[in-house]
Amino acid sequence: MESSTERDGKSGNTMAKSPKYVALAVGMAHLMNDAYASFLHPLLPRLMDKLGLSITLAAALAMIFSLSSSIMQPLAGYLADRFGRKIFVVAGPLISGIFLSLIGLAPSLPLLLLVLLLGGIGSAVFHPPGAAMSARTEEGKGSGLRMSFFSCCGSLGYAIGPLAIVFLVSTAGLHNTWYAIVPAIVLSVALVWILPPDTPRASLEPPSLVRVLSGLRGPLGVIFCISALGAFAQRVFITFSPIIASEAGASEAVGAVTLSVYLGAQAFGSIFSGWLTDRVDRGHLLAWLTSLSVPTHMLALALPPGSMGAFIFAGTSGFLNMALLPPIVVMAQEIVPESAAMGSAVVMGLAWATGSVGLLVTGVIGDTMGAQNAGLVSVPVLLCATWLCFNPRIQLYRRARNS
Repeated sequence: MESSTERDGKSGNTMAKSPKYVALAVGMAHLMNDAYASFLHPLLPRLMDKLGLSITLAAALAMIFSLSSSIMQPLAGYLADRFGRKIFVVAGPLISGIFLSLIGLAPSLPLLLLVLLLGGIGSAVFHPPGAAMSARTEEGKGSGLRMSFFSCCGSLGYAIGPLAIVFLVSTAGLHNTWYAIVPAIVLSVALVWILPPDTPRASLEPPSLVRVLSGLRGPLGVIFCISALGAFAQRVFITFSPIIASEAGASEAVGAVTLSVYLGAQAFGSIFSGWLTDRVDRGHLLAWLTSLSVPTHMLALALPPGSMGAFIFAGTSGFLNMALLPPIVVMAQEIVPESAAMGSAVVMGLAWATGSVGLLVTGVIGDTMGAQNAGLVSVPVLLCATWLCFNPRIQLYRRARNS
């Protein structure tokens, strides 16, 4: 007969291998990581005053941070697929928390850039292995829902972060943002204990980054472009809406609440879309989401900051924008099943970095025409993503999936 200790050990081992248990733990890490990643945008008007920045420079800050948190994701995905994912999931939020909590201490633009670059690295090393550990497409049915939970937690973190950092700054001052380091340290210690060890992997190495990127000539490339355009629309909104509110004479709190409404609604969008991802044609789902996102984003930017209409359309825009993520990531992982983390990194990190580059152009337009007009001119680019959803290469993915 088995002893109670043996039974408990087996029970614990089964729990550790449960996709739902892993998705829950990694989701909480995602929430914390993205809360730190959202500190910059609501503080942009204050940082512009402190450091004497133009709209172009403010947009450049947001772009550089986004690039640092995105461009290294494919490399992080490769390393995680080869050496194990747990260490990256633990280290990512810790690095993000330590450096992004120092934003208020930076006395000059170069030092602020350094803090953002280092903080972005934490987000970069977390997202690919985090998405792979959560979705676990190799487990079969339910990967879309697990991926949507991962995405939902990140959206909740993004929604909580602006309110938390604005509250901290308004009560303790911009120079005391370093207080926010404490939760990151507590989380990292907890994750070491909570997360199960990496499952032993096959002796074969994952495909090289060059090999995965060569797949951009096929369906993966179309999905990559759709993700990049969606990321561009999101970055435009979260970067420019606080500036628009400030230019209109609204308080810093209005900008923070607008961001929280937008980013909080993304959590519900990802859950709803994750459920649909397992049930409907994913190409058609992406087409509907991208086409509906354009008018809602434009109305959210055009209506008076702080008005009920602006909040309603900000929430609708956030819902639709993050609903893109579950089908995009699951499709990528199915296209590159032998390297789920790297496939996730290409359509998340690399695509997000590509979409963020456009922020600099929007910033230049903002200095010429005003922040609001710059946003309204930029958002319609997302219609290109709707057109891509009907690209013939998407049919290749559908045939491969159904075969």
